[in-house]
Amino acid sequence: MALVPTGKLVADAAARGTGVAAFNVITLEHAEAITAGATAAGRPVILQISENAVKFHGGRLGPIAAAARAVAEEAEVDVALHLDHVESVELLRQAPRHGFSSVMFDASTLPYADNVAATRAAAEFAHEHGLWLESELGTVGGKDGASPLGAHAPGARTDPAEAVDYVGATGVDALAVAVGSSHAMTSRDAALDHDLIAALRAAVAVPLVLHGSSGVGDDELRRAVSGGLVKVNIGTALNIAATGAIREVLSADPKLVDPRRYLAPARTAMAATVRHFLTLL
Repeated sequence: MALVPTGKLVADAAARGTGVAAFNVITLEHAEAITAGATAAGRPVILQISENAVKFHGGRLGPIAAAARAVAEEAEVDVALHLDHVESVELLRQAPRHGFSSVMFDASTLPYADNVAATRAAAEFAHEHGLWLESELGTVGGKDGASPLGAHAPGARTDPAEAVDYVGATGVDALAVAVGSSHAMTSRDAALDHDLIAALRAAVAVPLVLHGSSGVGDDELRRAVSGGLVKVNIGTALNIAATGAIREVLSADPKLVDPRRYLAPARTAMAATVRHFLTLL
């Protein structure tokens, strides 16, 4: 099909009342698995590379971005490229020349006024360079090993009135909201606040994004998308599938040294996980 802008995939999903999934790319095998799973499901997909993934690749965005773009361009479904959880302004500024159509700029750990100022500047740069910009208000816990926030901790939920002010003040194109999910969950028992999702959807004009979706069960995800969440980010679920497949192969043959023998099953397992989520959404 085609390499398409993230904003188009999100707008199309919102118009249909469905969700579009964004899966984290860490290695070439991740990108191949995501597009294979999307092809099997017959659904568009977003390949997203996080700032942490860039750090894993020695701080170099170019090589992993080029690999993901090459895979996207040869995919049989529509694919978008998204740069995720960017805190570095320098990394944000690299996005246009590496083929990204969108960036999630993350200033959520800053005090509210600083978050607004930093995100407004990021949005101005993004729009000057044809990028769609997502940001976060509230705190989706669990990132970088941090503990999930309690349900009543300050900042643990996105306030609808504050969200209205934030979107207006920053000019962002989408808003990641804190509604009960958490990054890096290996169980799927997160309970979402569906009343809050409905309130945010009614209050905010831009599409809503759910981070930490790997920890949310199928029924909860269906209900969340029906309630107004559009872009759904998934990362840990792929790593669980890949690592499980690799462990199984290596346990069966402790003398195995050829990485193709365990990376191929890992890629297949990730593709099956992608197909499941895309069919679900």
